[in-house]
Amino acid sequence: MSQRLLKTALSAVNQVIKGKTEVVKLCFATLLARGHLLLEDLPGTGKTTLAVAMARVIGCQFIRVQFTNDLLPADILGTEVYVPSQGSFRFRPGPIFTNLFLADEINRASPRTQSALLEAMGEGRVSVGGQTLELPRPFFVIATQNPLDLYGTYPLPESQLDRFLMRLELGYPAREEEALILAHDGYYETAKELDEVITREQILGIQEEVKRVHVAPKIFEYLLDIAQASRMERSFRFGFSTRGLLALKRSAQAVAYLEGRDYVVPDDVKKVFVPVAYYRLLNTEEIGSKEHEQCLRLFLEDIPVPV
Repeated sequence: MSQRLLKTALSAVNQVIKGKTEVVKLCFATLLARGHLLLEDLPGTGKTTLAVAMARVIGCQFIRVQFTNDLLPADILGTEVYVPSQGSFRFRPGPIFTNLFLADEINRASPRTQSALLEAMGEGRVSVGGQTLELPRPFFVIATQNPLDLYGTYPLPESQLDRFLMRLELGYPAREEEALILAHDGYYETAKELDEVITREQILGIQEEVKRVHVAPKIFEYLLDIAQASRMERSFRFGFSTRGLLALKRSAQAVAYLEGRDYVVPDDVKKVFVPVAYYRLLNTEEIGSKEHEQCLRLFLEDIPVPV
């Protein structure tokens, strides 16, 4: 039942995100692994359309916030307002109190505002006015980010980047897919009209099933070998942290589930390695995005794969 619903949901999103089947699958894997997603690409490549399409098919409450340099933490978390008739303050929740929060162009906001998301993404709750409030479940952040060499962007701190399970690029569509997009005049409006496929309660149930996907001892050894090698690799500034290794395991479990298996194989780890490791294994030298991805792939090839 769950597998059929997921296939239908993936098919629906692929109707509006042309030619990006694997990227869409990894987006769903991030959700099922109880993580958060960073989409990094040039403006106009379909990042917002993808987020809207996902929100529609999973039947969750969705709020989009356009991040700008004058956005304040209270604009996201909420604030206390004075109610004269009661003679007291009352908390007015901000847009963060939703199931799917789209932080559009997150790196256009100041570091202070970016950091307002840290507790929400890490703990699923926020602390405002001396009280701690739980966020709705599921809680899924999709943040879009423009390349840092564009005007008016602020680099995300490493503590913020570590809260994202995966980092993905959409990239330019192939010529055939771009022709369809042009003929259709874009798919953003279509994405807003997609039907609900999976309910909020079903998503929570599937997330629990993903947690139970079996990870064999040899796969655990493979993950530990990757972490150990990354910490000894001189071309990386830092190796995998324990939290990063957990992110790799959870991502592999989600991909295995989407493939219809209840156990993880090495190929699942390979499929998610670059999106998970992109901002966790940074090069000591400044290199381009494609060069960094190639460096990560070459690093992984040197790690013995369990039989």
